[in-house]
Amino acid sequence: MSVYAISDLHLSFDDNKPMDVFGSNWEKHYEKIKEFWINNITETDIVLLPGDFSWAMYLEDTYKDFEYLNNLPGKKILLKGNHDYWWSTLTKMRKYLEKNNFKNIDFLQNNSYEYEDKIIVGTRGWGENNTSEDKKIINRELIRLEMSIKDGLKKYGEEKEIIACMHFPPFIDNRFINIMNKYKIKKCIYGHLHGISGNDAKTGKINITEYYFVSCDCINFKLKLID
Repeated sequence: MSVYAISDLHLSFDDNKPMDVFGSNWEKHYEKIKEFWINNITETDIVLLPGDFSWAMYLEDTYKDFEYLNNLPGKKILLKGNHDYWWSTLTKMRKYLEKNNFKNIDFLQNNSYEYEDKIIVGTRGWGENNTSEDKKIINRELIRLEMSIKDGLKKYGEEKEIIACMHFPPFIDNRFINIMNKYKIKKCIYGHLHGISGNDAKTGKINITEYYFVSCDCINFKLKLID
């Protein structure tokens, strides 16, 4: 019973938007992910996917992408990324999964999950901190992160280890880090960065939190073991 993570799958089975335009390492990347996944992940594991799951513009166009994910072992928890334009309300997305009999997938959106002795929380975050609009979005994301954490503590108690998921790197604004410290977050995963940008991703322990960078191309399309 382990926790794994991988982000930025950028699937496009219904949208014909292949990722190999960004480099030969992306050629049939979904097959690389699948091969590692089925050989290493069990049905009792949980996989966290913090953003940019599908290129689809609308929820009804995500069927093949979710079918691909549903057919892989383990429980999957998705977080919204900046390219997940298909993302809708929690109620609508869950109804879509139920309608299509996708039973091992759920979403992080102002809520939390319990897995063994851990609490899974998170929010998207934001990538810029320059304009007044950026600052409004970041303030909203800070509220959502704390809301998710408080939801987990209320539902599952204060003794469990908390794993926080973000799509954007949390280091864009120190207040995200302050929240991690305030609630004694043990582990934080994030993605968003690709290619050479991933070389600048911060990982390892900062204060009391261990940070993991899990954009799929930067981890060689192999899920990263978190716990």
